[in-house]
Amino acid sequence: MQTYNPDNYAIEFSKFQDYNLFYDTEIDVRQQLKYPPFCDIIVIDMSAKDIRELSQIAKNVHGYLKQRVINEKFGVLLYSPVPSPIEKIKDRYRMRIIIKCKYDERINNLLTDCNNEFYNMKKNTARMAIELNPNNMM
Repeated sequence: MQTYNPDNYAIEFSKFQDYNLFYDTEIDVRQQLKYPPFCDIIVIDMSAKDIRELSQIAKNVHGYLKQRVINEKFGVLLYSPVPSPIEKIKDRYRMRIIIKCKYDERINNLLTDCNNEFYNMKKNTARMAIELNPNNMM
């Protein structure tokens, strides 16, 4: 096994094949960090060929979401837009907004409205994708 974190509890517990200790530790960490199954993670990925266009759209989308979350008292954690872990792919700059919440019909409606708002404000090269509980955060 290769790892950059040989002291990580998952690696340590796997040496001793202590499934129960691993599970108990992992579930506590997930609850503290508001990770599934205690919370859903929504990633809004945006990309554009022009970094200024992308930054403006990300700011506008975040502002729209923030206003809705505050006004309608959604129980969510809304994070500010940040560059994606891989900031540029195929001449497209990438940014993302992360939301932590319990996914339900109200959140679905919020995301649908956000998607519509994005397409009303978008410029020529901007794109947006919304993913619920992604397998990979890259």
